[in-house]
Amino acid sequence: MIHRRRLLLSAVAGAAFCAAPRAFAAAGGESARLNALFGDFVSEGFDLSPEGVTSIGFDSGARAYQKFLLSDRSPAAADKGNALNESQLARLNAIDVKALSPADQLNVEVIAYGLNNQVTAARRFKYAGGTAGGPYVINQLTGAYHDLPDFLDSQHQIETKEDADAYLSRLAAMGTAIDQECEQARLDASLGVIPPDFVLDKTLEQLKALRAKPANASVLVQSIQRRAADKKIEGDWGRWATHLYETRVLPALDREIALATELRSKAVHDAGVWRLPDGDAYYRASVRQWTTTDKTGDEIHRIGLDLVASLSARADALMKAQGLTRGTVGQRYRAMYDDPKFHYPNTDEGKAKLIADLNDKVRAVQARLPKYFGVLPKAGVEVRRVPAYTEAGSPGGYYQQPSVDGKRPGAYYINLRDTAEQPSWALPTLTYHEAIPGHHLQGAIALEAPSPLIRKLTFYSAELEGWALYAEQLADEMGMYDHDPFGRIGYVHDALFRAVRLVVDSGMHAKRWSREQAVQYYVEQIGDKDTAAVTEIERYCVWPGQACGYMLGKLEILRLREAAKKRLGAKFDIRKFHDAILTPGAMPLDVLARVVADYEAAAA
Repeated sequence: MIHRRRLLLSAVAGAAFCAAPRAFAAAGGESARLNALFGDFVSEGFDLSPEGVTSIGFDSGARAYQKFLLSDRSPAAADKGNALNESQLARLNAIDVKALSPADQLNVEVIAYGLNNQVTAARRFKYAGGTAGGPYVINQLTGAYHDLPDFLDSQHQIETKEDADAYLSRLAAMGTAIDQECEQARLDASLGVIPPDFVLDKTLEQLKALRAKPANASVLVQSIQRRAADKKIEGDWGRWATHLYETRVLPALDREIALATELRSKAVHDAGVWRLPDGDAYYRASVRQWTTTDKTGDEIHRIGLDLVASLSARADALMKAQGLTRGTVGQRYRAMYDDPKFHYPNTDEGKAKLIADLNDKVRAVQARLPKYFGVLPKAGVEVRRVPAYTEAGSPGGYYQQPSVDGKRPGAYYINLRDTAEQPSWALPTLTYHEAIPGHHLQGAIALEAPSPLIRKLTFYSAELEGWALYAEQLADEMGMYDHDPFGRIGYVHDALFRAVRLVVDSGMHAKRWSREQAVQYYVEQIGDKDTAAVTEIERYCVWPGQACGYMLGKLEILRLREAAKKRLGAKFDIRKFHDAILTPGAMPLDVLARVVADYEAAAA
C-alpha cells in the first residue's frame, strides 16, 4: 500500500497538489486561465499543509517558513478546508472545458472528481472533519502521535542550523497537533462517532508504548541529536529537544491517553460503520472515495466470493504439485507459515539478511523491465524497516514516494515486528507490489514524466493500488517465479488475500459481520497468522472501503488490457499500454478507461 498521512488540504484531499502557472507560461486563452487557477489551488493547498510541502521537497525559498509549522488539525481547520473545497469546485466549474486541449480536459476531470467527492461528503457527514473513508480521528493507523515521529525523522531534512531550529519548532507544535485531534475526536463523540473498543485498545497500546519511552530513547530526540551531529551543526540539540519532548509532547500524550480511555468506556464492539449516523450512506461514500466506483456492498461481496473460489482452486493445484495435499487451502497455507524452513531468524542479523534478500529481488526484476516498459524511472528505491514504535499497528509493507525535488528516494517499508509473519515464500510478491514493478515504478514514472505537477502527485487509491496488484501478476508473467514454485504459491496467496478483503470489508460494513467473523473467514481462507489477520481486519474497520480498491482496480486494468489486445491484435505493444497507464499519473477508473481508449485509437 501507499502510505499517506491524513492531511487537511482542501483540493489535495481529493486530487493532491496542483501545478503552478509558471509551468504553462506559453499557454493562452482558457488554458492560461485554467493554469492560473491551478496555481491558486496549489498555493491554497500549500498554505494548509506544511507537512505536505516538506514531503514533496518544496519547503525552501518563499515556502521555507513552513518547515517550522505543522498542519492545523482542529475542527475549525476542517471547516476551513471544506469551505475551500466548495470554492475551488465552483471556480473549476466556471472553466469552459470545451475550449481546452485534451490534456487540460483530463486534468480538469481528474481534479473535479476529487473535489466533488470531498464536497459531497462534507455536505452530508459532519464527523471526521466531513471526510469519507476514515471516520475515526483517534485510531491505530493514523494521527499526530502515529505519523509525526516518522515524518520528522525521515522527511524533515536537517542540513543547516535553520533546519534544526525548524525541527524543534515542529517538535514543540506536536503537542498542539495532538490536542487538536483530541478536540475533533470529542466533537465526533458528541455526534455518536466513537471507534470500536478493539481499535481503542490497540491505539492505547501504542500511545502508552510511545509515552513510556524516556526522552533519550525517543526517536523524536535521537533524530535531531544524531543528524545535527552528523552535519556538525553546533548546539545542544539533544538537551533542547528533550526539554520540548518532556514539556510539550508528553503532557499532550497524557491528555490523548486520558481521552482514549474515556472513549473506551463508551465504545461498543460492532466493527462496521453501519452503526454510525447515516452509516450505510457513509460506507457507500467511502467505497466511492477509495475505489472510484459506485459498486454496492452486495456487488463487492459477490465479486469477492467468486474470486476466492477460483483462486483457491488455483492454489490447490499449485500446492499439490509440490506435494502439499493435506487439509484445506487455508490449512496448507498455515502449515507453510508455520514451517521453520520458510522463516528468517527473528534476530537483528536475520532481519538484516531479509532486507538484503529483498534488495536482490529488486535488482533481479529491474533487469527485466525494458521488455515491458518504454518509460523507466531514474529514482532509486530503498528497502527500510517499519519504525519499531509504530510496527504493532502497521501493515506488512507500504511504499513512500520520492520527493519531487529528487533529494529523497522512494522507500519500501517492511514490517519486521516478527519475521514469522513474513515467510520467505510471501516476500517476493510483497516486494514486486511495493517496489518494482509496483508502487515505485508507478510513482517514480509519474513524478518524472513531462507533465504538470497536478498529474505527478494526484492520488486515487483504486488505480494506484490496482496497478500494484496488477504488478504482482505481471511479475509472474515476466518469469520471476519460473524457478520459485513456492514464490508462485505465495503470489496466488496474495491475490487470494485481496479477494478475501472484498468479502470481509463488505461483510463488516454492509452485511454487519462482527470483527471475529471477519477474522475467522480471513484465517480459514488464506491461513495467515492470527496476529496478522487481526491487524488487517482492524485496519478495514477504520478505513472502510480502502481495502476494496486493490482488487477492483486490478480487475479493471486487466479488463482494459484484454480489450486493447482484442482491438489492436498484432499492433498491441505491452510497453506502450503500460506507458499509457503510468505516465499521466493516477486517475479515477472511469477516466482510466477513456485514457486507454485514446491509446487504442492512436495505436490503431
